[in-house]
Amino acid sequence: MKHVSILVLQGAKVNSVEGPNEAFNEVNSILKVYKKPALFKTELVGLTNKVQLNDGSYTVNTSKLLKEVRKTDLIIIPAMQGNLKDALQNNKEFIPWIVEQYNKGAEVASLCVGAFLLAATGLLKGKQCSTHWRAENDFRKLFPDVNLVVDKVITDELGIYSSGGAYSSTNLIIYLVEKYAGREVAVFCSKMFQVDIERSCQSPFIMFNGQKNHEDEPIIKAQNFIEDNYQDKITVNQLAAICALSRRNLERRFKKATTNTVIEYIQRVKIEAAKKNLETGKKNINEVMYEVGYNDTKAFRTTFKKITGLSPIQYRNKYNRQFAA
Repeated sequence: MKHVSILVLQGAKVNSVEGPNEAFNEVNSILKVYKKPALFKTELVGLTNKVQLNDGSYTVNTSKLLKEVRKTDLIIIPAMQGNLKDALQNNKEFIPWIVEQYNKGAEVASLCVGAFLLAATGLLKGKQCSTHWRAENDFRKLFPDVNLVVDKVITDELGIYSSGGAYSSTNLIIYLVEKYAGREVAVFCSKMFQVDIERSCQSPFIMFNGQKNHEDEPIIKAQNFIEDNYQDKITVNQLAAICALSRRNLERRFKKATTNTVIEYIQRVKIEAAKKNLETGKKNINEVMYEVGYNDTKAFRTTFKKITGLSPIQYRNKYNRQFAA
């Protein structure tokens, strides 16, 4: 039997705690139908006997205190709410325990922004990790030694797992169910929870919002210029002149402030504008392409798919009610 420790963090989201608990217990019910023994023993593990979640709207009674769990097989780190730096500080007592259990052979899975606590353990250094796309910039600044792949729904590396944002965590739980209980049970679970078991990319859901939470005024000036003039052809030399910086200095400072290169930022602003037009407008793909400053159809389609994971037509058909199948 697999011993699963679902951490009840201070400031955790209640659905990120109860969701995995319900899923693993549902697997045991499914196995009972197949006349097989239960596979998972789940415990809610916290620092205190009662933990208030969702700003005090819910109180969770923990099964075990952290100090009472000597060994476990799988650790689930739920998503957290509020300021993530504060959340890390409030939950720092979990960190050495997670590391100790991993070194004893336990596997560790983070859900959504629970990746911040997982990364704080140091176990992700040099490894891939996913999280919610809204937290991408903050994560990169706090953990530059982690290979963040925010487009992925699931990562799996050396017994360490992570999931993308929000309800992508359900995909990871079903992925773990398949690993431990087999494909048949995982498919059954995916149907029970109405989750697309094969979804592997969260790129179509990412909404680009340029990182301006910094104090480099010339770079903010460059960002604003890009966002106000995305329909035009913008060059790095042009931006350097506007900001009174050398090209090399602009590129270095831009990357440091935004975590994007200048070219990446320009592309993402253009594609974000194209996405919004495709979601609500009636224009054809070429009209949208010209409006956001592309003249090369192949370049537009290639960049669009690289950023969103879908072609412009696929994206329009998915999110524009007029074109939906």
